[in-house]
Amino acid sequence: MPSHISARSRTRRITALAASGLLAVTLAACSTSGKSEPPAPSTESHAPVGAVPAGLERFYGQSVTWADCAPYATSADAKSAFRTKDVQCARLTVPLDYGKPDGSTITLGLLRRKATDPAARIGSLVVNPGGPGASGMTAAAGLAGQTANSALGKRFDLVGFDPRGIGASEPQIRCFTDSERDADRADDIETDGSPAGVARQEQQKKDFAAKCGQRTRHGDEMLANVGSRDVAKDMDVLRSVLGDEKLTYLGYSYGTRIGTTYAEEFPRNVRAMILDGAVDPDQSSTDSLVAQGAGFGKAFGEFARWCAGQQDCALGHDAGAAVKAYQDLVRRLIDFPVPVGDGRKLSYEDATTATIQALYQQSLWESLNTGLNELKLQRGGTLEKLADLYNERGADGRYGTTQDAFTAIRCVDDPRVTDPKVIEQAQQKYVQVAPFLDDGRPASAARDACAFWPVPNTSQPHLPNVEGLPKLLVISTTNDPATPYQAGVNLAKALKGALLTFEGTQHTVFLQGVGCVDKAGTDYLVDGTLPAEGKRCAAS
Repeated sequence: MPSHISARSRTRRITALAASGLLAVTLAACSTSGKSEPPAPSTESHAPVGAVPAGLERFYGQSVTWADCAPYATSADAKSAFRTKDVQCARLTVPLDYGKPDGSTITLGLLRRKATDPAARIGSLVVNPGGPGASGMTAAAGLAGQTANSALGKRFDLVGFDPRGIGASEPQIRCFTDSERDADRADDIETDGSPAGVARQEQQKKDFAAKCGQRTRHGDEMLANVGSRDVAKDMDVLRSVLGDEKLTYLGYSYGTRIGTTYAEEFPRNVRAMILDGAVDPDQSSTDSLVAQGAGFGKAFGEFARWCAGQQDCALGHDAGAAVKAYQDLVRRLIDFPVPVGDGRKLSYEDATTATIQALYQQSLWESLNTGLNELKLQRGGTLEKLADLYNERGADGRYGTTQDAFTAIRCVDDPRVTDPKVIEQAQQKYVQVAPFLDDGRPASAARDACAFWPVPNTSQPHLPNVEGLPKLLVISTTNDPATPYQAGVNLAKALKGALLTFEGTQHTVFLQGVGCVDKAGTDYLVDGTLPAEGKRCAAS
């Protein structure tokens, strides 16, 4: 969940994949490795299904050709995930600007694993892992192997799509080169709140915004049409092309905003929808920043309590003193970064990025503790690897485009924040609720890239007011660090949907091995049975 506050050392690391970039990586790791022979290409076509907006008939009724997924891989993660057995890929053509359906077109990458029990097939289950900017194709490939023999895998075609501008979709949003991203991560200027520091930060943000328009095909027109408003319209085209009269959807984290937007735009086209790890529909970007800070602050406290019980805890055995121990360890990196090889150094930003990455799920806490212990010895390899994972930097030094897409999408999904007082106050509140991320220096009031974005926002946070929508299921985790529990409560109430509570410390939970949650979600998607009011689940 993002902010438009510029101090990267306090915000950008937290938000850039907060809507489940890590989730996409985790799901990809679950994919099966036994790749069968590439499927023979098969073209599917039929008349448009369901209501078709005027002027869009050729998109809703288009043919698509399903074939081998290997040519669609744009990253090492995607290449590995697309080896999953029995998956097929295709391209979907959509208008660049829905206001100009006869104008330029773009394409979306699709991945599908067909229902393993065709006779009992219900339809398609469309998956989005959030980000914004994460690959739905990679996420679906990861889920394909683990769900193949489940009720979901038997009865649904599992479909993931890379939203416009992302992954295999063309054109990709591109802003930074690989070397520019390395340099940006190494520069801790966001800790400098002086007038000169603020001026330099803002110049960097202006340059970044300009590069996004210059390096993305279709330029400003593409940037103006990459928001959730347009992704929701793309999903309705996808629904029809898949042959489904109504959409069945699973959205994680920022994917809940896409799902909510679809529900508002096409309420009568919804069959069922699970929204897991919700983005609060009515929060401003500054309020969401503070709420997310509180989530990460709470998760750090849980990590500190776990660590205090370990013999080799890098932060000592007093959980109450862990924040100061952490600050003392990482703050020195602002002035004295630690070399990690290949000419790179572990910066303060990367050390805190690594920490945020590990707080998403408890399975990474051991790695975080190892990295902090190494840092005491002036070694930064483990923390740099965690930060690389977060930033999608491969072993070859090449980056995915999620970070660029994240900024571009959020800059058109939310109003820009330009008042220095509002920015500074939000930063101050943020470190109050997430004190481990306080760098000990005055807050910067620098505006971020969105303040200099070349196109206006196309939507804004608001409470949805939808008629004709079937009951949805919202899943919210009590100690979710990235999308706080209350956001799910608020979204369920706004959409008049059911709420399922998971008691745990992680970001999102459905189809991640918690039997109680998985059963409730599967029952809902398959036959529409909602969990009892007030239902709560816990890890077994």
